Amino acid sequence: MTRSLALSLALIVTAAPLANAAETAPTDVTYTDMAVTESLTGQPGDPEKGREVFADRSLGNCLACHANKDLSGQLFHGTVGPPMDGVASRWEPGQIRAIVANAKQVFGEQTVMPGFYTLDVGVDVAEKFKGKTILTAQEVEDVVAYLGTLNGE
Repeated sequence: MTRSLALSLALIVTAAPLANAAETAPTDVTYTDMAVTESLTGQPGDPEKGREVFADRSLGNCLACHANKDLSGQLFHGTVGPPMDGVASRWEPGQIRAIVANAKQVFGEQTVMPGFYTLDVGVDVAEKFKGKTILTAQEVEDVVAYLGTLNGE
């Protein structure tokens, strides 16, 4: 094996784990001043995918609690949480990320909003969901990017 081929193979083998190294584990998310300032993935969120997650009743199920004029074609918007219209003018992206990842870190234990990127989800969790987050780190980033588009009232 030539030296350049061996070096190339070594770079490929050592670089492969780095592709996912940027993702922050749910237990390593840092909340500072009601915000998570760093991306959970090191990748930008996709607002279209975030819109899908927000509307998906089997993923985020955000519409169960939040009204959202952008998704007015969807039925049964909730009123438990605040409307999402204009959310980007009320919160910075890092604050939105913190709220989506684990609202209890921002609003305290009294909030009914679940943590979507935390393993601390309560005591009566179905066995198949133990040790798992509701959303992936990238789905959180996608939702943050989508909510960042909701500037108007």
